[in-house]
Amino acid sequence: MRVALVSASTTHHAVTDGAERLQTLVSGLAGRSHDVVVFTARWWDGDHDVFEHEGVTHRAVTAGRDDWQFPLRLPTLIREFEPDVVHATCDRPSHLLGAKVGAMLAGAPLIAECYDPPKVRGWLDGTLASLGTRSADAVVTPSRTVRTRVRELDVPFERVRVLPTGIEMDLIRETTPTDGGDIVYSRRLDDRANLETLLLALAEFREYDWEATIVGDGPERDSYERQARDLRIEDRVNFVGDRSVEERIALFKNAHVYVHTAEYTPFAVDLLRALAAGCVAIVEYHQESSAHELVEQEERGFTATSAQELTRRLIEAGDLDRADVDESFADHDLRSFLEAYLAVYRDVQL
Repeated sequence: MRVALVSASTTHHAVTDGAERLQTLVSGLAGRSHDVVVFTARWWDGDHDVFEHEGVTHRAVTAGRDDWQFPLRLPTLIREFEPDVVHATCDRPSHLLGAKVGAMLAGAPLIAECYDPPKVRGWLDGTLASLGTRSADAVVTPSRTVRTRVRELDVPFERVRVLPTGIEMDLIRETTPTDGGDIVYSRRLDDRANLETLLLALAEFREYDWEATIVGDGPERDSYERQARDLRIEDRVNFVGDRSVEERIALFKNAHVYVHTAEYTPFAVDLLRALAAGCVAIVEYHQESSAHELVEQEERGFTATSAQELTRRLIEAGDLDRADVDESFADHDLRSFLEAYLAVYRDVQL
C-alpha cells in the first residue's frame, strides 16, 4: 500500500506524544513493506527535497513548519506520489484542506489524524477546522475524550474511529526493574502537569516509608522542586528528568503505584505502559484529560477528583499487592496498533 502521511512537524522537529505516535505508525508500515512518504517541513541538512531516513522517505514541502505555502504545495506533490491513502494531521486546518485537495487529485481517500483537537482561534479557524475534518473519509482520535471535541466540529459520529496508542508489550515483558520510587509520575512538567496535587497528597504521608520518582522535564520543573522543598518532602521525591521509553518502563516495573494528575492529556500512553507493567494506577479526573478512560473499568485503577480524594486513593492502592506484567493489556501492543490503522485504510478504500 502507498501511504502519503502529511505532517509539518515530526519527532525530528519536536518530540511530542502525537509525533511519537505517528513515528511508531510510519516505522510499522515501513517494516511491513508498505511504501510510505512523509510530507513534512525540511528537518535535514542541505537543500535537497527528498531524504531517506531509516527506510522511510521524507519529502520537504517547505523549509519551515510555519511557511504559509505548505498547504498550497501539497496537492501537486501528493498527486505525483499517487498514493492509495492520504493520512494527514488535523492540528493545522489549512494543511488538512491542502491534503484533501491532493487526495482528490490522486483519487485517494483522506484520513484525518486528530491526536489533539484542532487549534481553533476565532471564527475563521473554526470554519476551516470544521471543513477540513468533515472532508475526511475517516477521522482518527486516540481517545473518547478527543472524539467528543472533534464531534463538536460537526463530524458525523460514525466517521470517527478511536484508536488508542500502542505500547511495547515485548519490551515490558523483557525489561528488568530498576531502582526507583514506590510511587511514580511521568509527564512533561509544564503548566498543565498539575504535579502539585500529588505533592500535596504525598506531604500527608511524611511519617510513612515511601519514595516517589518524578520523570520528565519542562518549564515548571524548578517550581515543582521548590514546592517539594516547601512541603519538606524533597528527600523523598526524586526528580530524574527525561528518560527513554526503556528507562521509564524499568521504573514502572519497580514501582507499586503510578499517579496521573495532569489537566490535559489526549492519551496517557505512559499510564497504559505502567498498567501493563503491573502498577496500580490513580488518575485525577480532569475534563480535558482522557486518562480516566484507561482505569474506569480496571480493578487495579482508581480515579480521584481532589487532593483529599487522591490521598485516600493512595491508601487504598497501598493495600493491593504488587503485580508483574499484566497480560490483559496485550491487545494494546504495537502489532494491534498497526493492524487497527491498516483496517481503517482498507475500510476507506472500499
